[in-house]
Amino acid sequence: MTKEDILKALATVEEPDLKKDLVSLNMVQNIGIQGKVVRFTIVLTTPACPLKELIRHNCEKAIHKLVDAEAQVFIDMTASVTTLRDSTPLLPKVRNIVAIASGKGGVGKSTVTANLAMSLANTGAKVGIIDADIFGPSMPTMFNCESARPGLINQNGKQLLLPVEQYGIKILSIGFLAPPDDAVVWRGPMASSALRQFISDTDWGELDYMLIDLPPGTSDIHLTLVQTVPVTGAVIVTTPQKVALADAQKGLAMFRQKQINVPILGVVENMAYFTPAELPENKYYIFGKDGGKILANRNQVPFLGEIPLVQSIRESGDKGKPIVTQQDNPVAIAFQEVAEKLAQNIAIRNAQVALV
Repeated sequence: MTKEDILKALATVEEPDLKKDLVSLNMVQNIGIQGKVVRFTIVLTTPACPLKELIRHNCEKAIHKLVDAEAQVFIDMTASVTTLRDSTPLLPKVRNIVAIASGKGGVGKSTVTANLAMSLANTGAKVGIIDADIFGPSMPTMFNCESARPGLINQNGKQLLLPVEQYGIKILSIGFLAPPDDAVVWRGPMASSALRQFISDTDWGELDYMLIDLPPGTSDIHLTLVQTVPVTGAVIVTTPQKVALADAQKGLAMFRQKQINVPILGVVENMAYFTPAELPENKYYIFGKDGGKILANRNQVPFLGEIPLVQSIRESGDKGKPIVTQQDNPVAIAFQEVAEKLAQNIAIRNAQVALV
């Protein structure tokens, strides 16, 4: 076996999302051959790739078929998260910025944000959260760090905030800067100014994904975000009932307006069905069925998945430990699948734009 033989075989293996072969995408590295043993590295576009085992299987199959049926194939999977944000002055080391939005309050947007962040971090990605819901910050409670305070660092004569770090996630929230029992009574420009400071006056370091937990509705905060920094895309969170879907449609339409023009990465349907702890196989569609899927299909955007309404999600949020930390929990698996689809859609979008 030679290196050229291996490359020729792997050139027949297609990356399922990008529809090009692994070799032309420069995803094959570090080929080493010793007798009948071949080892190489596949560099994925995200550590949360849901198709990594399919790619591994197809590589092994190609080598056995085209090079040597008796070859022992060892594949190391690693990842380099793609980005379109090279050389940007703000957040230069943040590869992807994802807005998490909803049309109305109470649909569990912050719960989805926290668990998506944890799910992505569980794959090895570097993740941060900006809690941009200035008037109703939730992240300090959801991550059990209500008493934490951001640090300060002097960088080139300028003082920058340092995010709070919990469970491997970097977090910044107005909840760290205001007394927990006091209301934040600010006009819109003050709230927008706080968001700008979280973006431009903070040392976030290197991140693969920054999730922005936006307030409900369409407001100054949303405009400030898209005017301050290029956003990779938006995720719309909704519940199945008609009143939530109507507002989610408005939130989705806002990102598509000409002056905003942010791609929709997908729709998440939260509280899709109720499952009692004592009857884990039962599903009760108390808010209606398939509302999020219908919204996604109507707007021709990806449907990322359903999250059930179960008591353990609420309990985990109240305890300050997102349910994704319970890795064998069915709900944790549902969040992990949504996070993988989100990362997949980000990689596809980045590749498509890069080819234009």
